[in-house]
Amino acid sequence: MEKPFYKRVLLKLSGEALMGDQEFGISSDVINSYAKQIKEIVDLGVEVSIVIGGGNIFRGISGATQGVDRVTGDHMGMLATVINSLALQNAIEKLGVPTRVQTAIEMPKIAEPFIKRKAQRHLEKGRVVIFGAGTGNPYFTTDTAAALRAIEMNTEAVLKATKVDGIYDKDPVKYADAVKYNVVTYTEVLNKDLKVMDATAISLCRENKLPIVVFNSLEEGNIKKVIMGEKIGTVVVTD
Repeated sequence: MEKPFYKRVLLKLSGEALMGDQEFGISSDVINSYAKQIKEIVDLGVEVSIVIGGGNIFRGISGATQGVDRVTGDHMGMLATVINSLALQNAIEKLGVPTRVQTAIEMPKIAEPFIKRKAQRHLEKGRVVIFGAGTGNPYFTTDTAAALRAIEMNTEAVLKATKVDGIYDKDPVKYADAVKYNVVTYTEVLNKDLKVMDATAISLCRENKLPIVVFNSLEEGNIKKVIMGEKIGTVVVTD
């Protein structure tokens, strides 16, 4: 059996990526692809926790520009992440992988409340744990929630799944001469304002020496490649 490079990880999935080619909502093709890739790494014995964004449904910051109070908008965004978490749970469990959703805002009718020790126990038993509702607090992004949960779960890395194949010095969609980094430090990310995760999330990872791997998750098989230690995407490391 293949031996994975990472044994316990937190996978950060973008809500926007769930849209696929749609303007909003959840693409069944994308979510089923994610589920298959997650099953692949669970079958290798990897302990997997997940934080998923809600940008395909609602973003608090963009809501503020439409006249929605920021705190209200952020709470709406948190609920959007729970919708995505339940959709992903359903797709993963259809493949026979046991899954639990834990939320930072209590909603016992549909998910467990976040309890650190319970979440860790689920991971030890081979269950995928999906953390919904961010940190439960406004003004904090799901990137920060991912960094926080990754530290609490004692993971070996945050796998930041995106629509691009790594970190660039500028937007590769807009600039043909954008240069990709294979390895970059937390300090460089902050100083150069590289759009990886927000500054709070980067600072949390830096303080706890938690590496971040940024890669294109829409190419099937890439999650397993990262888990096996293949050099794809960009790794953010200590200075």
